[in-house]
Amino acid sequence: MPSVRFLLLALVPVFAGCQMFSSEPEPIVVPAVRMQGELSAVDNRLQFRPCQEQRRFILDDSAGTGLLQESVALLNHGKGTLFADLQGRLVASKVPGNDGQIDLTRLYRIQNQGQSCNDLNFKRLTLRASGHEPDWVINANSKGLILERPNQEALVLPYLEEQLPEGRFSLSSDANGQHLELWVAPQRCVDSMSGAVQHLSAELRLDGKIMRGCAYYGGARQD
Repeated sequence: MPSVRFLLLALVPVFAGCQMFSSEPEPIVVPAVRMQGELSAVDNRLQFRPCQEQRRFILDDSAGTGLLQESVALLNHGKGTLFADLQGRLVASKVPGNDGQIDLTRLYRIQNQGQSCNDLNFKRLTLRASGHEPDWVINANSKGLILERPNQEALVLPYLEEQLPEGRFSLSSDANGQHLELWVAPQRCVDSMSGAVQHLSAELRLDGKIMRGCAYYGGARQD
């Protein structure tokens, strides 16, 4: 009986080795990266050229971000190229004349106006929100926020961020004798003046007055 037990124990590494060699390799998951660049329509396809690059990629909206529909609407009412801020996975493409394909996972914004690739503040921002009637802009980073309005001095404030259910959050401040709240929700938002599409809706409450607008994550925010 001891010899049988010894034989069984000796075979354990053999079985384990067979199982190891017979298992299929784990599929390689390509991480999604955030990119900004120029978007255009070429041969009935959307083509993307990252900022400061010459490479061109075909876009595949397999995640259903709505980029195709949004882009067609803006291209029909503006110039032949758009600025796009998106997230996706770089993969090989069979379409000739391109350097690859981007499988879209998220659309942050598309627009036909603005600083686009020349926005030097983008990488330092965590959030940018804006609205109209009246016009207002909030730029936020890890140290504080700046509220800018026409014919008024810029308001620089510290803030507290509160995370809320369903991906919503708020920025609030009671500094300098003014009560400010910015409520942000993950909801497609169209700028009423430019037609730009952004991935967040925003509501600014300042001293009892409510102003609505759109927002997007800056380059310093990763979620």
